[in-house]
Amino acid sequence: MITTLIKLVLFILISFHIVAGRAGQYVTCGSAIKLQNLAYKIRLHSHDVKYGSGSGQQSVTGTDTTDDVNSHWAILGPLNKTCKRGEPIECGSTIRFHHLTTRKFLHSHLFSSPLSGSQEVSAFGVGDTGDYWKVVCDGDFWERDDNVVFRHVDTNVYLATSGHAYGRPINGQLEIVGLTRLDSSCQWKTAEGLYIHTSTFNPKQNIKPEHNEL
Repeated sequence: MITTLIKLVLFILISFHIVAGRAGQYVTCGSAIKLQNLAYKIRLHSHDVKYGSGSGQQSVTGTDTTDDVNSHWAILGPLNKTCKRGEPIECGSTIRFHHLTTRKFLHSHLFSSPLSGSQEVSAFGVGDTGDYWKVVCDGDFWERDDNVVFRHVDTNVYLATSGHAYGRPINGQLEIVGLTRLDSSCQWKTAEGLYIHTSTFNPKQNIKPEHNEL
């Protein structure tokens, strides 16, 4: 009887440890992350520099600098849906990226990008459906090591880089665009950041997570 009880306790502890370990693998609502483009090894970036053409809104670029604070983006839900802090992001869900330094949202619309003539991607502060991006990934939830794609909800283009580099005042930074067709430049993964997670989230039982920070 005692032996059976001990085995049961050990089984519960081991099961909890497995669930807790997996919880830390997920990208969650409220996390402040950097996104790395897999093809060009750049991080999604913005700053208080306006486009000189197109919409004239704040520019979004790609930088190869790993420690720039202007590359942090907070993950939020859409305007009409609550995104609970620490809740794992489901594949197929709609999110917004909020630029922490300038407080603007990753945005796209039917303007041409300045270097390649693809669709412009900007940072915009008003807040509308042009800020909505769909997370395209395998499995049930977006995991930190996943290669993912972001599809713009309003216009159906994919977040990418053209590979074209800007001159002054953002010399060497790459153009970020929306592409109508998927290619290797549309692949992203998470890099540095502050990941909000919980040790009690169970993806199979859909337990509501607590709000704990790393």
